Order: sequence, then C-alpha cells, then structure tokens
Amino acid sequence: MNPAEKIMKKKAVIKAELDKAVPKAQSDALWRAATVKLDGLLTRYSALPKGVHIHTDSRILPSAAIYLTVKEAVGPEKAYQIIEDAAVRGCAEIEKKLQRLMKLPGMQSLFIKAWDPMTKKLFASGSGFQNVFYPKKKGEYRMDVTSCPYCRTFTELGCPELTKIFCENDERIYGRLPGLRFERTGTLGKGAERCDFCIRKL
Repeated sequence: MNPAEKIMKKKAVIKAELDKAVPKAQSDALWRAATVKLDGLLTRYSALPKGVHIHTDSRILPSAAIYLTVKEAVGPEKAYQIIEDAAVRGCAEIEKKLQRLMKLPGMQSLFIKAWDPMTKKLFASGSGFQNVFYPKKKGEYRMDVTSCPYCRTFTELGCPELTKIFCENDERIYGRLPGLRFERTGTLGKGAERCDFCIRKL
C-alpha cells in the first residue's frame, strides 16, 4: 500500500458521503482516481518542510484530490457538499468528546492553557503559518493567523473554496463547548485579512 492509499484509507467519512451521493460503482471508480491524483500531489509537494506536511498530507491534499476528481463527474456544488458534509460529521465526533471532557472539574482552564504550546507547535511558521501571538491572559487565549497553508495550497490547486470548510471546522468544534466561548470575526478563507482566534473561559 503506497502513501496515498494509506491516507485515503483514513478518509472513510468522505467515502461514506460519496457513496450516498453517487452509485457505488461510480463512487469506487472516483475514489481510485482521487487516490492516483493524491499520489501526484504528494510528489508535487514532497519538498515542503516536515511541519507543513502535518497539514498537507493529512488534510489539504487528500481533500483537494477528492474534490477535484469528484467535481469533474458531478459538478462543483455537489462535490463541495460531499466534502463539507464529511467535515460536519467528523467535527461532530470531536466536539462530543471535547464536550464530555469540559465537564470535568478545572478542564476549561487546562484546555485554554494547552492552546499556547499546541498552536506554537502546529500552527507556527515551521508549519507554514504566519501568526500574531498575543500576551497570555488568565482564562483567555488569543492568536491571529495572517498566512495559512490551507488558503495558500487550496488556491494553488484551483480550489480556494475548500478553505472555508476548514475555517468553519474551528467553529464546529469549539463553538459550543460548555464553560467556554470561541470568538472569531473573520478568516483568510472568507476574504478577511486574518483569522482571529479567541477562546475564553466564561
């Protein structure tokens, strides 16, 4: 099994949405074609820094490969809906786990504290982002993203519209956690000059 096949195997949620949208034989054929496309994209972007690959290989490139392949067969609206519906389902599972976690004593404070090391590892310059990190404040974490590999790579691949799905995933996951408030005024993927993140304890 090559790297593209291994990645696609983990995209069962998207495959399930594709199976709902088109006949099974067509879904399987499109999935094979998307796997071939992903293999080419992995080669094309192989020279990126290791930190960027965390985002490109697991999320950006497979989503683009599937969307661009499916779009040719069913049109952009239906293809977009497949990717978005899969994102909604996947985020719902993460949100449920976090909601249970936030009910534990003191967990909101620990969760906010974890954002500083997490974002500086996964969403800093070494991972292809440019950021503004604000001074720490008790019960609150703030950060702006001014350049993003999702927006940049999806645009390079001709599907900038997919960026919005990943922007909205933050709101799907963090927007309704008990005892916390996630605030955002805009994102790069929706035409703003920055993606602002603010999560605070209520």
